Amino acid sequence: MPRVRRAEILDAAAEVFADQGYNATTVRTIADQAGMLAGSLYYHFDSKESMLEEILTRFLDGLWAGYDAVLDAGLGPRATLEALVTESFREIDRHRAAVAIYQKESGQLARQPRFAFLADSQQKFEKAWLRTLERGVAAQAFRADLDIRLTYRFVRDTVWVAASWYRPGGRHSPEEIARQYLSMVLDGIATP
Repeated sequence: MPRVRRAEILDAAAEVFADQGYNATTVRTIADQAGMLAGSLYYHFDSKESMLEEILTRFLDGLWAGYDAVLDAGLGPRATLEALVTESFREIDRHRAAVAIYQKESGQLARQPRFAFLADSQQKFEKAWLRTLERGVAAQAFRADLDIRLTYRFVRDTVWVAASWYRPGGRHSPEEIARQYLSMVLDGIATP
């Protein structure tokens, strides 16, 4: 039961951090969202920093488990890109609030020693995506005139911003959103 309650508190904290921002969020606000007294939170966590660290670690562990499986699958560059995008939307579905926190807060948090893992993950993330795009250009799966870094930034930002509007359990599955997104990015929206 304590493990279940801990997960519920983390889910409540993630929603509050995503809505109000980390600095503006108080332990009392998290406790109210979790339906408990503020002092009771300290039975499960020693600080709001600990909650945030666990929320972000849980998200990134899930993200990298999926990404590593894709990157280790030996797919061609286009299939790798498609699988990475799909996995990204699945992570938004599983950890929408954590993704929103990561988008808003990671730049500031990564400067703190406790959250240095965010900068490490960002570097790993960038390297994986750039390598995939470079392989695609070299294999002539993607256009030779692509600015690889600009393409990476565009794809990264347009995928992850979905955390601001996507709601799990909504009309479209993460796989359907990924399919539509990939169709627009890889094939365009105009008729031939």
